[in-house]
Amino acid sequence: MEKYLSLLARSPLFSGIAQGDIESMLSCLGARLGEYSKTETIFMEGESARLLGIVLSGAVQVVRDDYWGSRSVLAILEPGELFGEVFSCAALESLPVSVLALRDCRVLLLDCRRVLSTCPSSCSFHSLLIRNLLQGLALKNLELTRKIHCMSRKTTREKLLAYLMDQAKKQSSSEFVIPCGRQTLADYLGVERSAMSAELGRLKRDGLLDTKGSWFSLHLPEEKV
Repeated sequence: MEKYLSLLARSPLFSGIAQGDIESMLSCLGARLGEYSKTETIFMEGESARLLGIVLSGAVQVVRDDYWGSRSVLAILEPGELFGEVFSCAALESLPVSVLALRDCRVLLLDCRRVLSTCPSSCSFHSLLIRNLLQGLALKNLELTRKIHCMSRKTTREKLLAYLMDQAKKQSSSEFVIPCGRQTLADYLGVERSAMSAELGRLKRDGLLDTKGSWFSLHLPEEKV
């Protein structure tokens, strides 16, 4: 766990708390380390919504399957990001979503009830921890707004461009790597993979982007160059 303390210090939940203090807080928060292989289930829909997690390495995806088995990807999370806290804080009896390992990953699991309640040792940082958690929930709402922006586009082409431009802005570069593969991207955007692949080919032929796997490079339209 020690090698992940610097990452935890940069995570939204532990913002403003020194590494040494984080280490002493983990046992108070009921922390445990989990290791998961790609596609392995971390949280299963219907399970108790008691835990929240922080991605330490790899990546995870939050998904929801409908009655017929069609999957929607609600979020893709990378090291330092939290998952499960929305449902834990809402005091839901069971999870309405599943959380899966998108790549081989390690996650830190915390008991949300201990995060929200003052610890027996009256930890001086607990109020800051709760404030950070609330701020994190607000940031999740902003991320949801970004997804709605992409999903509200009418065509597959518009959804793709909205997502890719948002990634370029987020990474401050016209050349970037997205955190998922093509099928996961299609599920995230709510489009068919074959239609998305065809549209990517057209965008490439139109000179708007280059791509290979998860790597993309966006280009300005010729008339704007």
